[in-house]
Amino acid sequence: MITPKSDVCKLFPILWFGKTAWLKLTVWLKLTEQWMLLDMSMVSTHTSLEDAPATLAPNSQLPDSQLAIESAAPVRPRHIAVIMDGNGRWAQRQGLERLEGHRRGVQSVRCVVEECVRLGIEQLTLYCLSSENWKRPKSELDFLMALLKEFLIAERPEIIRQNLQFSVIGRRTELPEDVLIEIDTTARIAESHTGMRLCLAINYGSRAEIVDAVRWIAHDVASGRLSPEAIDEDLISARLNTREMPEPDLVIRTAGEMRLSNFLLWQISYAELFVTTTLWPEFREPELQAALEAFSRRQRRFGGLNQPECHR
Repeated sequence: MITPKSDVCKLFPILWFGKTAWLKLTVWLKLTEQWMLLDMSMVSTHTSLEDAPATLAPNSQLPDSQLAIESAAPVRPRHIAVIMDGNGRWAQRQGLERLEGHRRGVQSVRCVVEECVRLGIEQLTLYCLSSENWKRPKSELDFLMALLKEFLIAERPEIIRQNLQFSVIGRRTELPEDVLIEIDTTARIAESHTGMRLCLAINYGSRAEIVDAVRWIAHDVASGRLSPEAIDEDLISARLNTREMPEPDLVIRTAGEMRLSNFLLWQISYAELFVTTTLWPEFREPELQAALEAFSRRQRRFGGLNQPECHR
């Protein structure tokens, strides 16, 4: 590389005696200056490439948008609520009695609970029996109560193994005493657990839940313990069965029905809805993953604009 101190100084006496000495000297110095700048630029570029992290190399050809997509964690709901529907229709299609559909539905419960635990979901609420279901034949109701009792006993080892929290929402008054005993026993076993909360909605109706909350508040107002001006959304939420739970982010309904069936009407004001034609006895991990994938594509604005999406 030519530098002014060496080569140019040596050439200066020769250029001095030429007819165009000053012109030649000026041109020569300009060229030398450009070479020096080019040399410094190459050194700087080489240093920056050497210092760059090696992990950037594999994705160096990807656009920024693609890099952002690949690095982002999947968006998942904290709380999933499921309206389990289609047990009877599944049994009829298989040429079986309706009761067998309920028995097969228990297998779906096991699969979904295990997958939600694996995915790190905070809470799973299952709509097991609505307050309107008491209109069904007594034989079916007796079977459902026996199946529920059997489930509560059989699943205790899994509740312990998976460190599941356990709770039940709904009115207790109509439930048989032996079922209440098993509910309370399971809840007591799981009271120190810290894992996913499994919540069963049994003899549950959202309107009845809201009525109970209003009565509770009304008694407090009548007794002077509460001012009417103090009643707001937070207070009402604190008097519902779900007062210690996060509101559902995703509601899944099976069997293709496009209705909420009196399920968590207050709590799901801003929940995302996913309806599948899959009947509950056939609902497994792939169907759950399809619901989660659909949820991850939703933009949750909560009435505003560009609201950050749900918990990652």
